Amino acid sequence: MPDALLAENLCIGHDRRTVVSDLSFRLPLGESLALIGGNGSGKTTLLRTLAGLLPPLSGRLEILGDGPAVAAHQLAWLGQFQNTNPLLPLRARDVVRMAFFSERGLWGKIRADDEARIDEALAFFQADDFAKRPISELSGGQRQRVYLSYVLVRNAKIVLLDEPLSNLDAGGMELYNQAMEQMKARGSTIVVATHNLEDAATCDKALALGPQGWQFGTGGKILLEMPHHQHEGH
Repeated sequence: MPDALLAENLCIGHDRRTVVSDLSFRLPLGESLALIGGNGSGKTTLLRTLAGLLPPLSGRLEILGDGPAVAAHQLAWLGQFQNTNPLLPLRARDVVRMAFFSERGLWGKIRADDEARIDEALAFFQADDFAKRPISELSGGQRQRVYLSYVLVRNAKIVLLDEPLSNLDAGGMELYNQAMEQMKARGSTIVVATHNLEDAATCDKALALGPQGWQFGTGGKILLEMPHHQHEGH
């Protein structure tokens, strides 16, 4: 059984500019990984590389034993910024329905059980009251609940989240935590970039990224076992 993620001597960046070099780590299936570090440390660049949106500059990267492009249909990706075009009147519910496009195709028929899963996810995040409203008219917190509903419905093996707590109120954060537990319980592997240390502490591991010579060690990166997981079963 391959690891969920495997990186060896990985160099990542964009526009031919290296952001993080010589990065090596592995994440078994079903585990969660928090990416922590300051602005510009490479958290978003790493997530976008895992999602197949940026090619690795060098080194080895495997997702479920394949390259990012091959594994893309098994990923759920939620970026930090979502473009909402007011000229394209997508309703909140339409955004969640996109979770089925990789299975059904852009013009494929959404089945009755698919619609039921959409209803359940929107209700879970208490977004059903505004499910029929255009996404462009919703507040930032409402949009984030819709995007997280999409992730929940996607039922992906690998879940990639960039600052998922942004714009969420306390109630939304609690629902997010419950959703993460639900996805882990069904075997999803989760990678989350976060500034929220409480969010990071719920993960199995944390990957600290930073400049060369930063306090996290040689190369400015280190993989940490989170303390509350080190003593389980003892």
